[in-house]
Amino acid sequence: MIDGDLVNLLNERGITINRTSTRQKGRVNGQHFEFDIIAHNGNEIVIVEVKTTLRVKHVKKFVAQLEKIDEFLPDYKDMKVYGAVAYLKAEEESEIFAERQHLFVIRATGNSAAIVNNADFVPRIF
Repeated sequence: MIDGDLVNLLNERGITINRTSTRQKGRVNGQHFEFDIIAHNGNEIVIVEVKTTLRVKHVKKFVAQLEKIDEFLPDYKDMKVYGAVAYLKAEEESEIFAERQHLFVIRATGNSAAIVNNADFVPRIF
């Protein structure tokens, strides 16, 4: 849905991406995790949760996973970790809620995607 545009979108926001990987999942201390897309550059990563229909409960669950990122993906513990949600349709003003959680918000439209955060948006480092 957004994988093709992701590198350009993040580059435009000042995060130079070298590569992306998809579908990282595992189990740590009895807790299951799955990350749809991880964009890397050696110093920073952006973890993207992709949903057809984004809801507030998805954002809350994703933020909870990001808060345990050092546990789930210890290889990235010395890097800046940012979160992003990507969607086709948003319900419950979940895109606004996601931005308030300091996540990048990416809306897919047709064959392209765009980061819809305000110009003064500052992402949270997890």
